[in-house]
Amino acid sequence: MEQNITVWLLVATNVLISYKGLTNEAFFEKYMFRIDSILLHKDYKRLITSGFLHGDWQHLIVNMITLVLFGRLMESVMGSANFLLIYFSSLIAGDILSLFIHRNHGDYSAIGASGAVCGVMFSYIAMFPEAGVQSLIIPIPITSWVYGVLYVAYSIFSIKAERDNVGHDAHLGGALVGMLVTIALAPYILKENKVVISLIVIPTVVFIYLIVTRPHLLIIDWKFLGSKSKQHNYTIEHRYNEEKVNRQEEIDRILDKIGNRGIDSLTTKELEFLNENSKK
Repeated sequence: MEQNITVWLLVATNVLISYKGLTNEAFFEKYMFRIDSILLHKDYKRLITSGFLHGDWQHLIVNMITLVLFGRLMESVMGSANFLLIYFSSLIAGDILSLFIHRNHGDYSAIGASGAVCGVMFSYIAMFPEAGVQSLIIPIPITSWVYGVLYVAYSIFSIKAERDNVGHDAHLGGALVGMLVTIALAPYILKENKVVISLIVIPTVVFIYLIVTRPHLLIIDWKFLGSKSKQHNYTIEHRYNEEKVNRQEEIDRILDKIGNRGIDSLTTKELEFLNENSKK
């Protein structure tokens, strides 16, 4: 247990902060990843704080189970300081990649430790490519390097598709940086596992290059593929965004009413609503 104290502290921190966010919308809004808040208001702390918030308990539990499964061994092998370096480098890198991809979408928001967790997981894959991995999605054990290749392929396709509410770009960025930081800390693994590492790193780097130079290639024509409408898991993040849109629509309606009929035409309820939201 003493060897894995850092992993358990990260789990406890994620649970406590996620609970606070799930029960306090103002707290959730203040610390979530949001493009405009970071780029326009320079609120850079969100690059880290958003990684300790989760949209629902399922999201939190899956991330924490994965962190414990891969993190305990990696902390034992790398030491607590290096493990934290891998964790937070992956978290920040994943969010920076998301920030770049969605830089023109001011209302884009995200939460979750997935970028950091993917960094830890791919750190494990870089160091132990032949080890068995049994994920929550694939119930049978497979070799960790095979899992890594499949995961990268799935993440690339999902970023192109954008069919769900999962931040696959943060996953991919975190996974890549987690692996690269591990190689920097333990260079011998590059020589021992260069083929496996290349199979994961090269397509990831190429895809990120395409994001920068040819973003139109990210578009998939779902009509051509016969896809149905997008399906979303409804979480606190979606509820927050929906409430924000509804609130803005009501503000616009009231302002239009003032423009057409004057402020005296507003009801008491409308005046209270306008006054309340002018303070936000």
